[in-house]
Amino acid sequence: MRIPSIVAALVLLVSMVAYSDDDQKIYSLGEFSLESGQILSDAKLSYTTHGQLNEDGTNVILLPSFYLGDHHGYDFLIGTDKALKPSEYFIVAVDMFQNGLSSSPSNTPPPADGINFPSIAIRDNIKAQKRLLEDEFGVTELKAVIGFSMGAQQAFQWGVSYPDGVEKLVPICGSAVEHPHGIARLEGFKLAITTDQDYQNGSYDRPPLAGLRSAAVHWAAWGTSQEWFRREAWQELGLKSLDEVYEFYYALMTSWDANNLLALATTWQNNNVGDTPGFNGNYQAALSSILADVLYIPCETDMYFHIDAMAHEAELLTNGQFVPLPSDWGHLAGGGFAPEDAAFLNTAINNFLTTPND
Repeated sequence: MRIPSIVAALVLLVSMVAYSDDDQKIYSLGEFSLESGQILSDAKLSYTTHGQLNEDGTNVILLPSFYLGDHHGYDFLIGTDKALKPSEYFIVAVDMFQNGLSSSPSNTPPPADGINFPSIAIRDNIKAQKRLLEDEFGVTELKAVIGFSMGAQQAFQWGVSYPDGVEKLVPICGSAVEHPHGIARLEGFKLAITTDQDYQNGSYDRPPLAGLRSAAVHWAAWGTSQEWFRREAWQELGLKSLDEVYEFYYALMTSWDANNLLALATTWQNNNVGDTPGFNGNYQAALSSILADVLYIPCETDMYFHIDAMAHEAELLTNGQFVPLPSDWGHLAGGGFAPEDAAFLNTAINNFLTTPND
């Protein structure tokens, strides 16, 4: 099935840009202690909700945001004819720190702005999300955590940090630990930005556009798959050439603050559920400790999170299903950017949520 016009590319672009809107809510965390030992002053968490909390508080589904995305990133899963029906679930879509909506280098006042923004771990996001759910809604247990890419990292961390607090996990195109190849890839992405002379060690007066252009080409090359490029699938987005693919990603990169991009990438690089207190870096033991039922959905052609590495992690789960997504859209398949992939994910997630745990 082909997406008919350039409108599809614009829809994809908008879905990957963090922006505030009338649905956005802000939860104030105050002085928030971080895993690094630093304090994030006047910390804020951005989120939105869909549906109503039931009387016993057992219908909550958490959707943590992903890299280059925000609380709208899962809209393709939400609706009366989708896996996440607002008539059945209370859905909380939350923005990660550093995405420009929650506390970030770009929106925090001095002296903690820009490169002085404190180091953030995946576990810091989970801790903040737990406080949001408890303080704002009185929720202590989750029906499910569903996450794509860095959202998958957060889903796994929820299962490790709060094994009795979540019934089901759906990590999509993401891992419980960032393996060395992924760390190296992200380092190349970061260097594309930081070596631009306009970056000025993070104290830039104007965006480092040359660096962001290089970063855009990097992202374009890795975001889908070799087969996607061979069949010139960019035409399904209404794009006419490889150069237009680069321009598409350049528009995406320049819609973000460079320090936000770099800070989030560092959080991604440092992800490891084994660093949860009590596991001494042993991600195998951490994964084996998860009590929730897990629907683990990699993409067969994902170049960010290779399916072999994901299969290795799946073998460590006590209650895991490993259901690869058959698509040549690579990593982007997990965000439902092609209609066939969105349909696959909606069906798989709906079946998983409506099947009782063993």
